[in-house]
Order: sequence, then structure tokens, then C-alpha cells
Amino acid sequence: MPAKTTENALRTLVLASASPYRKALLERLGLPFETQSPDVDETPLPCEAPAATACRLAEAKARAVATRLANALVIGSDQVADANGVAIGKPCDHAAAVAQLTALSGRSIVFHTAVALVDGASGRCQLRLIDVTTRFRELTPAAIDRYLRRERPYDCAGSVKAEGLGIALVESIASDDPTALIGLPLIAVIDLLQAEGVDVFGMNAESSPLRADGAGTAGRQRD
Repeated sequence: MPAKTTENALRTLVLASASPYRKALLERLGLPFETQSPDVDETPLPCEAPAATACRLAEAKARAVATRLANALVIGSDQVADANGVAIGKPCDHAAAVAQLTALSGRSIVFHTAVALVDGASGRCQLRLIDVTTRFRELTPAAIDRYLRRERPYDCAGSVKAEGLGIALVESIASDDPTALIGLPLIAVIDLLQAEGVDVFGMNAESSPLRADGAGTAGRQRD
């Protein structure tokens, strides 16, 4: 493995995602970054385990953007909800979300959240998988309906918008990284950045040697 140099801290940091949830999470670190949509087919492969799907797609998203930006460090992430080995996707509409939450009421599932960091120059990829074991409360039809009409979480795995009222669906969680439930495990992201020579401590969007040079949407601009 080649030695890390401070040159990595002069690279553009890019989040390979159009998700406003992941963008908001990464903004917590105060580092300058850009966003680009990876345009990756997220269809699971035949017989692919949910955790394997999350890992494959996180890396695919990061690599898809890194091929366009040779001087970038690119973060890709993906989350798959797992109910006893069966993947639970994004509901896309109200009826599907009602069915999902009705089936999940009183049950425990695992949210597999994978994050990849790809060095666009070398092609090197670091990958981490963070699991969040989540137990749902007993949910009444009225509670499910009110939650869905308020949050409209139709783009969220398992219909869980944890950064909003979705946290009220949950009785308990167990994880090494609670931000993984929202879709981007920040503890893991910090580890990956530090392994590439980027020190997140003492930096902010104004003083960080990481650059945001216009290759995509600036991190502080709304999607």
C-alpha cells in the first residue's frame, strides 16, 4: 500500500449521491464537498444477499463518479433493509408504504448501510459495512397513516425516515454508528478519509485544504 501524502488533502471531495439526507449528514463535518448523481442501476442481482447488495452498490456509485473525476476522493453509500434475508426496498407510493410498515410492526430488521471511498487517481477503494438492528413498535393503522401523510417517506428504505417522525416508529436500535440509519455512517466516513490522509479535525468549509472546484454541486447548496 503506498504511503499517504498531504496531496490527498488537496483533492476534491465528492459525494456520489443525489440524496438530500446523505448530503445533510456529510455537511455536519464542515468540509467542502460537491455532489454528483452516480446514475447506477440499483436492481439487486439474482440471489444476492441484502448486505452484499449494499456493498456492491456503494462501491459502484463511488466508481461511477470517480471515472469522471480523476483528481477526486469520492464517497458512495447504499442502504438495504433486511428482514430475515429478504431485502425491503423503497416503497415508492403510499399503498406500498402502508403494506411495508404493517408487516414490520413489532418486528426487528437490519438496515445494512455500506460506504465506499474511491481514490479517482489510483482507483483504490475502501469499503465499510455498518449494520443497524432496528426493532419497530407495535404500529396501529391510524399511526401508520398519519406518519406517512406527514413525512411521505416513499424514497426511504423500509419507509423509515429516521431523521423525521420515522424515529417514532422505532422502539430500539443497536449499531456502532447511529448515523448509518439515516443513510451515511459518519464514523466510518471519518475513518476512511483519515486513511487517505484527510484530517477532519480543526477544518471547516472555509479553511480546509480540500477543494470544491466546480466539478459538481457545491455541498452547501441545496439539491
